Amino acid sequence: MRFLFFSLLFFFSFFSCVSEKNKHSWPDYNPRFLEWKDPKDFVKMAIPLDNPLTEEGVALGKRLFFDPILSKDESISCASCHDPTLAFTDGQAKSIGFDNQLSKRSAMSLLNIAYHYSGFFWDGRVQTLEQQALEPVENPLEMASDWNIVENRLRKHEEYPALFAKAFNIQEAAEITRQLAAKALAQYERTLISADAKFDRVMRKEESFTAAEQRGWAIFFDASEDLPDAECAHCHIDPLFTTLEYLNNGLDRVETLEAFEDLGRGAVLGNKYYNGTFKVPSLRNIILTAPYMHDGRFDTLEEVIEHYNAGGHYALNVNPNVRKLKLNEQHKKDLIAFLHTLTDYSFLKDKN
Repeated sequence: MRFLFFSLLFFFSFFSCVSEKNKHSWPDYNPRFLEWKDPKDFVKMAIPLDNPLTEEGVALGKRLFFDPILSKDESISCASCHDPTLAFTDGQAKSIGFDNQLSKRSAMSLLNIAYHYSGFFWDGRVQTLEQQALEPVENPLEMASDWNIVENRLRKHEEYPALFAKAFNIQEAAEITRQLAAKALAQYERTLISADAKFDRVMRKEESFTAAEQRGWAIFFDASEDLPDAECAHCHIDPLFTTLEYLNNGLDRVETLEAFEDLGRGAVLGNKYYNGTFKVPSLRNIILTAPYMHDGRFDTLEEVIEHYNAGGHYALNVNPNVRKLKLNEQHKKDLIAFLHTLTDYSFLKDKN
């Protein structure tokens, strides 16, 4: 009798396992690895050994990125705050998350994010894209979900188990984890490249600047004795148009380093000298990413340039390159003309 019981238990367990695989049309694992080529003048992308780029992994990551299944009530996705048509930002001063809650800061562009080696988010609180992908799901102001719930949804989904099997060689739906989901999202995000703006084509000698763009380029890079220096290139150097540093750019006048409303990098490091400092954002596609600054306080580029032209505001740790400039109205127009040359729509061809 005991032998019969265990035989039946084994039979039903085996049948259940086979049925689970058949239910999801379990595929063979045959990954197609991507041969990655970094854009000209970019540093080499650091791809983790345990998360190589594959067509299957990128496809799964893209599917997850645009799927609201990750959020608490399945109403918002990663793309809700990182819209491809807005250079993977959302056009909001502060991103709107679950239940219309406002987040603390604006959504940073994800373009070229794989080359941001100094940490992620405005305050640099995580060091890898895989870690970055985990956070928004459980942030109460963003997706407000629970990874335990999300894992369960993905395991029971009609299509995701097979997609995870193709991407990561899992043998059953129960092996779907948040870590694998984050790996897939990170793979997709590593493919979000912007390196074919007019600026790039001019540097490759395929096009030429207009007279206004050329003057703006000279003002940006301090390349002419006849034009003033806008001090831009100290913090926004090509090809990424950011140094990836965490700096205070004079947004707020404070008498003490403890007086910043948002401590930024300082809260992460526990070092008051870094209070009020934030990651220098890339200026690539800046025309598409308004409003500007970590809290979206400036609606237009004209406001941004005026902030810097006026010299910013005092704080003990304000960056020394933030000082009064000597830009007249024509200089400002020329600078904006140059900034327009950093706009690149090529990434939209197969990313939306």
